[in-house]
Amino acid sequence: MQRYFVAAEQFDGSGVRLLGEDAFHAVRVMRMKEDQKFIVSDGQTRVALAAVVEASATEVTARIVEELPMDSEPAWSVTIAQSLPKGDKMELVIQKGTEIGAYSFAPFQSERMIVQYDGKKEAKRLERWSKIAKEAAEQSHRCRVPAIEAVRSWRELIDSISNYDLTLFCYEREGDGAEGKGVRDALLEWKQASGGQLPAEPKLLIVVGPEGGFTEAEANGAETAGAVIVGLGKRILRTETAGIVGLTCLLYEAGEMGGA
Repeated sequence: MQRYFVAAEQFDGSGVRLLGEDAFHAVRVMRMKEDQKFIVSDGQTRVALAAVVEASATEVTARIVEELPMDSEPAWSVTIAQSLPKGDKMELVIQKGTEIGAYSFAPFQSERMIVQYDGKKEAKRLERWSKIAKEAAEQSHRCRVPAIEAVRSWRELIDSISNYDLTLFCYEREGDGAEGKGVRDALLEWKQASGGQLPAEPKLLIVVGPEGGFTEAEANGAETAGAVIVGLGKRILRTETAGIVGLTCLLYEAGEMGGA
């Protein structure tokens, strides 16, 4: 069933409205008619089954048929911190990360970053990334749209590590040997250190480098700030693959895919 995310103010008592691109999509693409049902969410606290009352290409009014549970979100809030990759790779990370269950995305700058960061283009880029996250959240039946944070400097990223219950810093050198620490190792240590009492809603950060990887100085700086250095196996993953793999590992260990 088609799903749309709307602003909270578009809910009005027992009704809801679709506006702009959402209304156009519902009428011109999905060809919705009177009484046709769809799912709508404010992305925060409310998900509902709605039925069309009136429809035009600019506005669809609908009645709320049933309130639905917000039960499709992971128990662990995982943010992917991705050093800015070249081309449209960030779009892939956001799209697939949203489908899998990322809580948010934190793009940042690092030393070996290939792409030339242009702050003047940031607003337009964030707008496009947010649209990709919204469409992916609708497609995958998420209850909320992951936030796309403004691009951070390296120092801002390091300073943010203390805001998370656990930060995993993906560093290819950690996967070189059999003795390297992996995601499961880091999670086991984290669980043991907590005495089996993890936070009710754990906040985790997984940090992924650019095409050229991280420098040793960056890895040391992250570790000093409290991050745990981990590898993602003995194979070298592309930058757009690493965050998706790391996120999947974390949500498996959280029990989202039958693990834990």
